[in-house]
Amino acid sequence: MPSYTKEDVLRLLEENDVKFIRLQFTDIFGSLKNVAITRSQAQKALDNQCMFDGSSIEGFVRIEESDMYLRPDLDTFCILPWHHQHGHIARLICDVYKPDGTPFEGDPRYLLRKTLQEAADMGYRFNVGPECEFFLFNTDEYGHPTTNTYDAAGYFDMGPSDVGESCRRDICLTLEDMGFEIEASHHECAVAQHEIDFKYSEALSAADNILTFKMVVKSAADSHGLCATFMPKPLFGQAGSGMHTNMSLFKDGKNAFYDPDSPNGLSRIAYNFIAGILKHIQGMCAITNPLVNSYKRLVPGYEAPCYIAWTESNRSALIRVPASRGMGTRVELRSPDPACNPYLELAVLLAAGLEGIREDLMPPASVSANIYDMTEEDRVVNGIENLPSTLREAVILMKADPFMKETLGDHVYEKYTEAKEKEWNEYSTRVSQWEIEKYLNKF
Repeated sequence: MPSYTKEDVLRLLEENDVKFIRLQFTDIFGSLKNVAITRSQAQKALDNQCMFDGSSIEGFVRIEESDMYLRPDLDTFCILPWHHQHGHIARLICDVYKPDGTPFEGDPRYLLRKTLQEAADMGYRFNVGPECEFFLFNTDEYGHPTTNTYDAAGYFDMGPSDVGESCRRDICLTLEDMGFEIEASHHECAVAQHEIDFKYSEALSAADNILTFKMVVKSAADSHGLCATFMPKPLFGQAGSGMHTNMSLFKDGKNAFYDPDSPNGLSRIAYNFIAGILKHIQGMCAITNPLVNSYKRLVPGYEAPCYIAWTESNRSALIRVPASRGMGTRVELRSPDPACNPYLELAVLLAAGLEGIREDLMPPASVSANIYDMTEEDRVVNGIENLPSTLREAVILMKADPFMKETLGDHVYEKYTEAKEKEWNEYSTRVSQWEIEKYLNKF
């Protein structure tokens, strides 16, 4: 990530004929928000003087305490690579502050920063590589999204069966123009499903990149007359979209997960980190898998994990340790989906891993067998528990784990659980099309 000063930003605005600047931030659910200003207001923004109404943002503050300030992170400055009739547009990702000059405790970016500082105090740098999957669907005659597609491709297939190939290519080129290093892109196993992987980076930058990535994907899809969705499970009978999260800790410039003297190349720190995540994963699911729809992906038969175990080989386990060793040693958590708020996701994962290190926790033995082929009795014998099967269960488990409230803080914890309980209640009282088709004529 480049390093900019105020003077650098002002110069770049002038040199690139930038007319508008998007000051971006997120709510606690990971929805990207922005305040657009003209270049004439740039100095004010860079002096941290831009205010907005926090009471209008879901999960933020009450109307009587609504004034909030945006503080741009100068290193996130970027010229958006699409032209506007009135000139170029730039963006700055912002942290949210209260009028008294203190960070807003409900700002997800602040929560990740705070947890990263805890890691730094222990001597660690947290690096992350996300694998973001999404679907590209046709729109109707009015431009509204559908779940219809002409795509008939499967895993790693090419055009012409991969009808989203040109859109995916435009996404990659746009991201490269914005400074991303794209490592791979391909059609996924479900129809109309795609994946684009970008280079590992420090966790705060990775979270920023995930949200930027989602913005670019949706914009590019729209320009192709398509709808891009990061909904975890939009199609029955097809695999859902995940966001496998690869993680590693570095200390003194070396990968702390790697031990060349260990039989499998994994350090005790790596085992501690895995154990910490396994300890709290049930309580974290409402963060990593935040929607009612998320749990329709976490079912057997579609390569998505639904059992709590770790492995050095097979993809049926929740946590996998890929074969790469040395600087590339990493832990892959396979349950998160792209609907999650990446700042909160990475904050709770890191906090759990750090707890594992501090308490010297050790995970159970790795599981080499295909867990999907095990009977329930086999899983009990092997001590393999289940992930929650519904959002309701996930919220209950979240509230049962004190670690979650401690990590998220009172504000985010209370606003988040309240919203997710409301979401479940809305879903559970709605009459679905499936119920109409199943019961209307029968009874």
